[in-house]
Amino acid sequence: MTTFLQHLLNGIATGSIYALLALGYTMVYGVLKLINFAHSDVFMIGAFSGYYAAHALGLASNPSLPGALAVMVCSMAVCGTLGFLNERIAYRPLRGAPRITSLITAIGVSLLLEYGGQMVFGPDPKFFPQVFPKSNVQLGGVNTTNYQLIVVAVALALMAGLQWIVYRTRFGKAMRAVSHNFEMASLMGIPTDRVISTTFVLGSTLAAAAGCLYGLVYPKIDPLMGVFPGLKAFVAAVLGGIGNVPGAMLGGMVIGLIEEYAVAVDPWAWQTLAVHVGRFKDAIVFGILVAILIFRPSGLLGRYEPEKV
Repeated sequence: MTTFLQHLLNGIATGSIYALLALGYTMVYGVLKLINFAHSDVFMIGAFSGYYAAHALGLASNPSLPGALAVMVCSMAVCGTLGFLNERIAYRPLRGAPRITSLITAIGVSLLLEYGGQMVFGPDPKFFPQVFPKSNVQLGGVNTTNYQLIVVAVALALMAGLQWIVYRTRFGKAMRAVSHNFEMASLMGIPTDRVISTTFVLGSTLAAAAGCLYGLVYPKIDPLMGVFPGLKAFVAAVLGGIGNVPGAMLGGMVIGLIEEYAVAVDPWAWQTLAVHVGRFKDAIVFGILVAILIFRPSGLLGRYEPEKV
C-alpha cells in the first residue's frame, strides 16, 4: 500500500508538470486551431531563465522561499514576452494562410529555439540550483520531499488561477467567444488580436512555471530538454480533449500516472515483466495517442463538432 501511494504521489507530481504544459497547447489550439509545437521549447527557455535568475540572485549558495518565488516570476516574465513575440512575429502574419503553413512555421520556430538555445546556452547540460531548502517529508506513511509537494501545490494553484481567468473574467469570456467562432467574435467587436496575444502570453507563462518546477525536481537541463515532455504534454492535451482546459489538466494527470505506474515494480507481479514494461513507458504514452485518435478523437472531455465544408 505504501508503494502504491508513493507511485501515486510521483505520478501526480509529474502529471502536474505535463498539465501545465498541455494547457498552453490546448489554449492556443482553442483560439487559433493551431498546434504550437514551439511551446515545448518555451518550456526549455523557462527552465534556463530560472537557472540564470537563480544564479544572479545568489540562490545557489543561499536558497530561500522569496528568492524561489522571484526566480519563477522572472522566468514567467521572460517566457510571457517570448510568447507575445512568437505570436506577433511568426504567427500573426500567417493568420489568413492555410493551416499547414502555420504548422510548418511552428516547427521552424521550435527548431530555431532549440538550436539557438544550443548556441546561447551551450550544448552541455547544466544543473538547476536548489532555490529552496530541500527536506524529507513523511506523508501518510510515504517518504517524499518537500519539492514534490511544492510542485503539486504550485501547479494546482496556477491551474485554479487559469480556470478562474477562463470562466470568471471578461477576458475569459472573450477567449471562449473567439474559440467558439472567430469571425463572429470579431464582428461583435471583440479585439481578437489582443485575445490571441494574451492567450499566447498565458500559455507561455505556464510553460515557464512548468520549466522551473521541472528543474527543481529533475535538475539536469539542456537545450533539447523540452522535446519529450512537450510531446507527452501534447498527448495529454489530445487525451483530455484538445481545446478543452479541464481536459488538458485531466490528461496531464492521467499521463503522469500511467508513466509512473509503467515503471513501477509490483511485488505481486512478475518482476521481469514489470521491468520490461518500464522500458517501453514512452511507447505506452504514444500508443495512447494512437488509440485516442482511433477510438475517441474528441478526447475524454472533448465534444465532437462536425465542420461545415
